Amino acid sequence: MLDMGARYIKGLSADMDDLLTDGGKEDADKFIERFLWSAEHRVYTQGKKTEPTAARVPVEKRITNHKHIDGKDIVIITDCDDDQSNLYYMIKRFRDNFKYNTRLININELKINGGCLGCFRCAVSGNCVHKDGFDNYLRVHIQTTSAMIYAFEIKDHSMGSRFKMYDDRNFCNGHRTVTEGMPVGYIISGDYSKESNLQTVIEGRAEVGGNFLVGVATDELDPTGEIEKLSRALTFALETEQKAPRNFYGVGGNKIFRDLIYGMRGMMKADHKFFKTHKKYDFPQKKWYKSIVMYPLGWLLSNEKIVAKMGNKMNEGMIAPYKKMFKQMDRYEEQKKIHGV
Repeated sequence: MLDMGARYIKGLSADMDDLLTDGGKEDADKFIERFLWSAEHRVYTQGKKTEPTAARVPVEKRITNHKHIDGKDIVIITDCDDDQSNLYYMIKRFRDNFKYNTRLININELKINGGCLGCFRCAVSGNCVHKDGFDNYLRVHIQTTSAMIYAFEIKDHSMGSRFKMYDDRNFCNGHRTVTEGMPVGYIISGDYSKESNLQTVIEGRAEVGGNFLVGVATDELDPTGEIEKLSRALTFALETEQKAPRNFYGVGGNKIFRDLIYGMRGMMKADHKFFKTHKKYDFPQKKWYKSIVMYPLGWLLSNEKIVAKMGNKMNEGMIAPYKKMFKQMDRYEEQKKIHGV
């Protein structure tokens, strides 16, 4: 759309069942009404093609043959098929610079018969309907690793068609975050800073999957320096067992999937079992005590006289547990000093 300079307006993001509800039908009617009005009055956003930078900043090709150690299983997943490309040498630079031994998996060499068919067979059994063995390979050779690095060249504002097929076939895991806690990083050749949608995808998939995003190294400005930073960041994440604090993408995405799986648990048996086992059904309506306490609190706060008498007591009550925790920490530090620890 952008590359063609097309005009567009904000679309309608509808769920598959929305047209079966009165609210969904009304949303669709309003969208068509707004679309026709926008076309008539020329109220739209004009697409502007982003010209790619012709030359990439070359990565340093000198290999120092650092001594690597075992103890971690790091897999680099790529579709690189040009041994003269900048991406190829970026991968080599990372592998040489990284502290631990790494494995390289080129998805062009994997047997993948086709993309996801949307048949939902895996939702029941956990197994893909394709008989090419990809789902088993994924679970044995990729999802059991210590960390993953994705390496690709930006094509058509995306990771490219081969990675699209690879990602589609990952749906054999359904909505199960089977790599949760695993650090991930990216080595990208292309104008990543201009690709806002791709940036959102990369951040969102890490957040929803519960993966610690250690960094993205590109060849826009300083590929050698960025690869070295990515290497150090991944080493730190692995050796300190870093966990990703979730932002809106992570919290919101998991709540959407939680409600989806619970409502369809009769069909999505594999997902339901995973969600129960990993205690992902964190429904707020099950916190009965907290819900009940909110009623008298709401009544108190709706009374102006009581609120005036309370003064700042509400804020004090909110921070009281933290004050208690800090006092306990202070006592603990004092005891350490007394015993010379």
